[in-house]
Amino acid sequence: MTDSAHAATTPTGGDPVPDPSSTTANPLVGGPWRTPGLLDLLRSWLPAQRWFPAKGTTGDVEPVAVVELTDPAGEAEVGLHLVRLPSGALLQVPLVIRHDDDAPLEGAPTVGRLDDGRVVVDGCHDAAFVRAWLASAERDAGVPVGDPATAASTMRVVSGEQSNTSVLLPDATPPGILKVFRGVGAGANPDVEVPLALSHVGWSGVPRPLAWLTGAWPGDDAGRSTVAGHLGVLSELVVGAEDGFELACRMAGAGESFGALALDLGRTTAEMHDALRRAVPVPGPEDPAAADDVVRTLRARAAAAVAAAPVLADRADAVDRVLSSVTGLGTLPPLQRVHGDYHLGQVLHSSARGWSVLDFEGEPQASPEERMRPDLPMRDLAGMLRSLDYAAAVGGATSPEWDAEARARLVDGYLTASGGGTADDVTLALLRALELDKALYEVVYEVRNRPTWVPIPLAGVDRLLQD
Repeated sequence: MTDSAHAATTPTGGDPVPDPSSTTANPLVGGPWRTPGLLDLLRSWLPAQRWFPAKGTTGDVEPVAVVELTDPAGEAEVGLHLVRLPSGALLQVPLVIRHDDDAPLEGAPTVGRLDDGRVVVDGCHDAAFVRAWLASAERDAGVPVGDPATAASTMRVVSGEQSNTSVLLPDATPPGILKVFRGVGAGANPDVEVPLALSHVGWSGVPRPLAWLTGAWPGDDAGRSTVAGHLGVLSELVVGAEDGFELACRMAGAGESFGALALDLGRTTAEMHDALRRAVPVPGPEDPAAADDVVRTLRARAAAAVAAAPVLADRADAVDRVLSSVTGLGTLPPLQRVHGDYHLGQVLHSSARGWSVLDFEGEPQASPEERMRPDLPMRDLAGMLRSLDYAAAVGGATSPEWDAEARARLVDGYLTASGGGTADDVTLALLRALELDKALYEVVYEVRNRPTWVPIPLAGVDRLLQD
């Protein structure tokens, strides 16, 4: 999201978002597929989409349910089509069906044409879908209800997203960004639940969710049960904001110091962790992380990384020595809810509001249970340190001092805002081990997906081993 994704304002209050799987929620219930030929069109069209998660796999997608929405303008049929992938995961595909004389929004991708001549369009690009979604969604307390037609009149789909699809609605009341979850599951989606809880405890560093849509569909037990979950969320738009990674890359290439912004980002990160402790408390008494358990997990992950990326083989012993340094640290900070996928692409900066944090869905490759599992808050800080390394490399920083200063100021800002002052031996050793864990993960990812980028995380691994 590069030009203006999300805006955060002081929340007006309201009840926590209802769990869609509870009896208190009122989800839209999905019904059977009714359109002959539509599934065949989808099976041909889906594999080429950027957000389709099952590229290269065998087996057809299977229909599960259709959550039907009503376009207030009556221009087209709108349906949220749920299909099950060969892996068992559930995918949401919003579609708009129009007649030949019902022109879709210019540039809307066409899925295909049905036998009766009607045209099937990717709904996220069509104004009829936006109008229908806004008319059906549940809103947070105090959020005004604007005209769906006005909101859809200047809609624009954000390009480049790989997991979900977002639509900018600058003329909505208030201006918003609609995030459509492509992968859906039972229960509350963290990207609805967590930002809403954060806004309700008064933290303005997160864009406030304005509305959300829930749906219900047959379970995977041959339809004997029904499950419900979030299908999307409308959040406030940060006007004039810039994507954190693009901002850092630009400043690195220009030789402009990122230190002041990194210091403020460190403060924002500490404030986020404090707000998460209050907004999404871990049930029961505080449970400090056991150093031995942390080391066992890090060692297992490191061994898997070395096995997957042979370039790491001659570094295995040094990696184990760094990870073992955590063993003697004694009591570690308590586990809590964390962001889980924290990097410069998950934050926005605006001159008016400073830093805003986005996307609390957690690590994309993790299971829903893993995404919600309490973790060490220092893991988020380690992820942001790795992101600064990437910004320096991708942006073309001409001096290693650019990255070194930004990294140091980020940590300083975090420790100062969290009451730690300066880093002690425990903090430094833990942060080093967690950053190394992240760098190893990145090496494996780049080996599999972008081999020419392997030197970026590998340089980070070597620096951490030498330190």
